[in-house]
Amino acid sequence: MSQGLSWYIIILTLLNVLGMVWLIWWSGKGGSEKVAQGDTMGHTWDGDLQEFNNPLPRWWLWLFYITIVFGLVYFALYPGLGTVKGLFGWTQQEQYAQEVARADERYAPIFQQYAKQDLAVLAKDPEAVKRGQRLFLNYCSVCHGSDAGGARGFPNLTDSDWLYGGEPEAIQTTILYGRNAVMPPFGQVLGDEGTENVATYVMSLSGRKADAAKVEKGREQFVALCAGCHGADGKGNIYLGAPNLTDAVWLYGGSPGTIKQTIHDGRNGVMPAFEEFLGEDKVHLLAAYIVSLSQGSK
Repeated sequence: MSQGLSWYIIILTLLNVLGMVWLIWWSGKGGSEKVAQGDTMGHTWDGDLQEFNNPLPRWWLWLFYITIVFGLVYFALYPGLGTVKGLFGWTQQEQYAQEVARADERYAPIFQQYAKQDLAVLAKDPEAVKRGQRLFLNYCSVCHGSDAGGARGFPNLTDSDWLYGGEPEAIQTTILYGRNAVMPPFGQVLGDEGTENVATYVMSLSGRKADAAKVEKGREQFVALCAGCHGADGKGNIYLGAPNLTDAVWLYGGSPGTIKQTIHDGRNGVMPAFEEFLGEDKVHLLAAYIVSLSQGSK
């Protein structure tokens, strides 16, 4: 925050506090000077509900003054006025770091013990799986769902279909370092007709009924543009994260329109890296949980 912006916030905040003090003082004088105290102000609602010129209750005024004093004391002790740190020097970052340090001191030995075990073995340990599930629900369910069933653009982690490989070590690597998937757009290269043909051929790979003439045309264009990543047989490449197009699993949806959109506009998928945020020991336990899900589908 710049010094100018800091002073702007400080001045604006203090002016608002002073404005409230003045408003309370003015309201406590006894109301309007044009109408005698205790008389009606001439405002009537619902037939007989009237407004009278009476001073505000003293207890209410003093309570308001106390809240203002409390606010000023708070501003003096804690950060709230621009870049002023406050007399206590408290920051939410420091408090968060302290809480994390306390949690690590308490729970780190538990994660360290699990980190010494092989992932495949750990995935069969009910207690380890339960702990890994808690990590998943906290950090992964927002994208993959609480049941790990995925959503549009976010893989289902309970089946045996894996973009980058389903071996335990591959899963752990994905969580640690993240993934950046890119499906380039081919709309300008293929045009609308070419996109239609390639989409039709792609649908035929998974055994769906398709126009034979379009399939034949699409096959040639697929080999020229798509086989480099997906393979000539369309079964994908785990080293590139290219999906298998011969099954019925579709990350963004398998309708003809969605497939054409994917080919025409391309896709960009990002799996964030958790190495720095969670650490290797927690990731190891989290990976064990995910391995347990995929093992259960086999």
